[in-house]
Amino acid sequence: MKYSIAIMSILALCSVSNVTKSWNFDNVPEGTLAAGWKVEATGQDKATAKWQVIRDTHAPLGPGVLSLTETNHTQRGVFNICWTNEVSFFEGEIAVFLKANSGNIDRGGGPIWRVQDRNNYYIARYNPLEENVSIYYVKDGKRVMLGYTGKIELKDTWHILKISHKGNRIKAFLDGEMKLMVNSGGHITQHGGVGLWTKADAATSFDNFTVISN
Repeated sequence: MKYSIAIMSILALCSVSNVTKSWNFDNVPEGTLAAGWKVEATGQDKATAKWQVIRDTHAPLGPGVLSLTETNHTQRGVFNICWTNEVSFFEGEIAVFLKANSGNIDRGGGPIWRVQDRNNYYIARYNPLEENVSIYYVKDGKRVMLGYTGKIELKDTWHILKISHKGNRIKAFLDGEMKLMVNSGGHITQHGGVGLWTKADAATSFDNFTVISN
């Protein structure tokens, strides 16, 4: 029931008049990226990970999903990112469906925003290995935690992760329920791009990435 309510909430989010951009990846050719998206890494020690649109018939809202299929990294300090500066985001909301497919060192992932470059951005992450949701910022390539939840049960299935960033307040919602609220700290104060993030060997799929920029 909670998951059904969360699906309805993201559909409602996608239908509001002030949506800046939404990507469902269904019309993107398999094996490619959506126009304007690029692959990079923070703390890169090898070639960047492989991100591509694949077909997943079990995806909740259509078969096209953006997936990290080859990580190339085993170091904990390497962050895989796929992002776009087609949207300039400062305040608003971002929501995405995501599913953790594999990862022994790390698992899961989430959205990034106010992206200046591969070394400067905010992150919200869900991690089924640690059983939590957390919020960070990355400044000059160094990741710093702003807060995390206590343990919550996170199955390796599709979830909806949404963030709201207004003023100095960042809220994180999982499957329609607010799980975490932190102070952004004013660490990144410029408009920036948006995108998706995983860590180390975490291979994750993402769908229906929706941005409302106020």
